[in-house]
Amino acid sequence: MKVTVNRKAHFNAAHRLFNKNWSDEQNFEVFGKCSYPNYHGHNYEIIVAVKGEVDPETGFVMNLDELRKIIEVEVEDYLDHKNLNVDIEEFQNVNPTAENIVILIWNKIRAKLATDLELKVTLYETPRNFVEYAGE
Repeated sequence: MKVTVNRKAHFNAAHRLFNKNWSDEQNFEVFGKCSYPNYHGHNYEIIVAVKGEVDPETGFVMNLDELRKIIEVEVEDYLDHKNLNVDIEEFQNVNPTAENIVILIWNKIRAKLATDLELKVTLYETPRNFVEYAGE
């Protein structure tokens, strides 16, 4: 029997959505005010969902304190109070959209989990705009 455990976290970061091969006019047409050259910020919220079998000895799918530490190092310490376009290597040539940010977060957490555990990350860019990624 599989159970899903969840952990919430947050980080604050700035970014600019733009395609460097497009004119400012085309970027504004596609990305709107999110393409302004001086960046803008979000208070991102994430939900990390880990699904797996309940260990009969511990009663855990995963120790949530261990998950907290993984999120702290791989997400919060890495992304919090950063300019994603400037400070984060993975976004030097990738547009830091919510979709690309959630994939980055998923990959960083996935690398730290046991292979038998399933992972889904939900990233809220605003209270009404959010994306989910489960590795598909």
